[in-house]
Amino acid sequence: MLPSHARTARRSALTALGALVLAGLPSAAVADPTPAAGPVPTAAQTLGADRPSPHLLAALQRDLGLNSEQASQRLVNEAEAGTRAGRLRNALGDRFAGAWVRGETSNELTVATTDDKDVPAIEAQGATAAVVERTLADLQAAKRKLDAAATRVKTLDTPVWYVDVPKNRIMVQATSQAAGSAFVKAAGLEGEDIGIRMTTVRPRLLQDVTGGDAFYIDDFARCSVGFSVTKGEQAGFATAGHCGRPGATTTGYDRTAQGTFQASAFPGKDMAWVATNDQWRPTPDVKARDGQEVQVTGSAQALVGASVCRSGSTSGWHCGTIEQHDTSVSYAEGRVDGLTRTTVCAEPGDSGGPYVAGAQAQGVTSGGSGDCASGGTTFFQPVNPILSDLGLTLVTAAAQTTPEQQDDGAQAWTSGRVYEAGTTVTRDGVRYQCLQTHQAQGAWAPAGTPALWQRL
Repeated sequence: MLPSHARTARRSALTALGALVLAGLPSAAVADPTPAAGPVPTAAQTLGADRPSPHLLAALQRDLGLNSEQASQRLVNEAEAGTRAGRLRNALGDRFAGAWVRGETSNELTVATTDDKDVPAIEAQGATAAVVERTLADLQAAKRKLDAAATRVKTLDTPVWYVDVPKNRIMVQATSQAAGSAFVKAAGLEGEDIGIRMTTVRPRLLQDVTGGDAFYIDDFARCSVGFSVTKGEQAGFATAGHCGRPGATTTGYDRTAQGTFQASAFPGKDMAWVATNDQWRPTPDVKARDGQEVQVTGSAQALVGASVCRSGSTSGWHCGTIEQHDTSVSYAEGRVDGLTRTTVCAEPGDSGGPYVAGAQAQGVTSGGSGDCASGGTTFFQPVNPILSDLGLTLVTAAAQTTPEQQDDGAQAWTSGRVYEAGTTVTRDGVRYQCLQTHQAQGAWAPAGTPALWQRL
């Protein structure tokens, strides 16, 4: 987002984070019963993974030790894996226990189930089957017990807990075995398979300097622009909630008047949005390196194991992989649930900046530990809950249309709405099931995006 008087000099760094999802191999168990007529776009084509920014590829090569061909193939594989995983999730129903990608080019998709009778259907989609004891729903229910316990007991000595999908268990990060065991007991989970990982590291918020373009709050604190959004006719940007409270005023990187915080949540969640004045225009751009940018085309959520890149003014442009979704973190300032944990490094000052997977927006920097010299862990607030909770629409490089709703009833597909994987909608009298969590774009109607929607 840039002031109109400075558009030719500098473009604002706005967030993007990419997800990888897409078209699966044909299988009787999960195939679309009535394919659309004409050419069917692949997952990579729908999500823009087949035409990645050279700056994104360069960062993936540097940080993940890949060559150019491997980096390009990884993005395509991750996009296709997301859709295959979505189809299998819908087919397995209550038996689904998670999905993740592995390998240098993310060429191995694993889908977990609690029933060995599902193995042939999983393998028919070109995925590796893992037969485990607990469903994803069971694991999420156990984590909610820890979340509830965290409202009653102090968690400074158990700063992180999450669902570890590949290990099919809940993990608690604790400063001692005693602290971890006490937290598990408080949640009523004694006797269950809960892993306790000992560490002295405590995550911290990262708000000292900027990530992406800087903005200043009440002429005092500094944070980073996340990504451009709109709410009705009002333009603005999303950022971290710990950066400011509703009513706080902001100035831009050039210290000119910029906007006002409209809504903010922290702790609990770490999300906010700023409404900007007419001197600042929204763009789909995320700052990469050397003044270059990556453009966001959507917000499809990436799988565990997928690559992700982050922009920040302190440490620059860095990449890593997604380790877990739905992570809870206890900062000194308060607990935040629903974060995504990554191996991307970050440093104080990168807070609020954007994460992208390919061309898909993923979220904004919340906090982390370590640094970009020795390595570290970062957590981001996912973008789709920001858009849904705050009623925002992501600004993308894809063709935009006026938000619309067809058919009567709550399940009618609506452009601009965030859909969770597994949600069923109708469009033009046809029922579809969502394959990957994303915000519906006008150009992403279900009939034309089999990478995101399965016809029922």
